Amino acid sequence: MYLRIRHSTTYRYGGPVQFGPHRLMLRPRDSFDLRVVDTALTISPRARIRWMHDAYGNSVAIANFDEPADTLDIVSELVVQRFGSALPRTEIEPSAAVTGVVYSEGERAVLQPYLDLAAADPDGVLDHWLTDFRARIGQGSGHLLRDLAHAIHAGLSYAVRYDEGTQHPADTLRQQAGSCRDYAWLFIELARRMGFAARFVTGYIHDRTPDAAGLVSTVGLTHAWADVFIPGDGWVEFDPTNDLVADRQLLRVAVARVPEDASPVAGSFTGLTGSFLGLGVGVTIETVDRPA
Repeated sequence: MYLRIRHSTTYRYGGPVQFGPHRLMLRPRDSFDLRVVDTALTISPRARIRWMHDAYGNSVAIANFDEPADTLDIVSELVVQRFGSALPRTEIEPSAAVTGVVYSEGERAVLQPYLDLAAADPDGVLDHWLTDFRARIGQGSGHLLRDLAHAIHAGLSYAVRYDEGTQHPADTLRQQAGSCRDYAWLFIELARRMGFAARFVTGYIHDRTPDAAGLVSTVGLTHAWADVFIPGDGWVEFDPTNDLVADRQLLRVAVARVPEDASPVAGSFTGLTGSFLGLGVGVTIETVDRPA
């Protein structure tokens, strides 16, 4: 399946401001399940671009600006080829139960950053929720992680949040609502408390799942979900927002230990107080014929 992705980000200001360096995570890394066929990055005002790989191996563009402006436009255009998921849907069935995990010494040495908790829980909100969840999983599918994603999906209300940052997982539980990145971060911190190595993933999602079911998350925005490392299967995608597992509609761009390390666009500006007027983000994804 070939897909064309256009991701535009526009910042508006009340007058010309000077932009600091901006860190852009908009280009996926090629792998056996996702291949980048073509890519273009357009920025206005003009910027000097330097590419690098970060500590996670993500492709990162550093944009440096010389000219002030009252608008910053960043447009990423991709053509990607998405292959079958890393873990076929038919392999995650009740008979293939995952009720715990044991990592080898070598795996644990590499995975330790993704096992360590990153969100404190002084009031025990997450631990209390997990206790209740474990009491209920006897009625689930028999696959602990799938049941965890489904419980978050069924128990929370999806809400688009345009403000930057990610809610603390305990706040998401208290409010019983959040955006896709809040769902993902909650899932990750709960999975880590159950002994799983989990990481945060940002990218995009197509507008329909293969079985033609609709999505909970809003089409036209970036998306976030979780990866969990399962021995023998590797990193497996869990999207609690849409109750999906290893679905080919998930289009990965970047991975990180914590959400703030995987922001698609991050940067600064210098200007008068109150200069910032607003942010607009638009994502379009369409199926295209095989490129020549």
